[in-house]
Amino acid sequence: MNEGSDWPTDKRTALRFGRRLVAEVPASRPDRRAFVDIRPAQSEPDVQSRDEGWVRGGTQRRFRMEHWEYEPEHMDGFDYDLGATLIRSADAADESELSTVLNAWGIKPGLFDYPWNTDDPR
Repeated sequence: MNEGSDWPTDKRTALRFGRRLVAEVPASRPDRRAFVDIRPAQSEPDVQSRDEGWVRGGTQRRFRMEHWEYEPEHMDGFDYDLGATLIRSADAADESELSTVLNAWGIKPGLFDYPWNTDDPR
């Protein structure tokens, strides 16, 4: 994710500050919904900064991506995982590898949003 990447500046910054992002993607069947999430890994400096009341930013982060499908009738509430299926997952060692994985999955960075702006149940 260099400065000329397809990532909107606010989303790139969110990832660099350790914030989770979510994208809704097409599901395998019309009666399901699917989401891909990116979770930046938390390191010891992140934990220390959180304990001190601030958030550490940085470009040297690892990422975990997961693609889940859900049954819409279970998405509200605590039972969202009933019938949920993990389609695929991947780890990326850095921002460049994150872009490589998303390209391989056919997901554009501009699709990602903050979790609270999506219907992702997690």
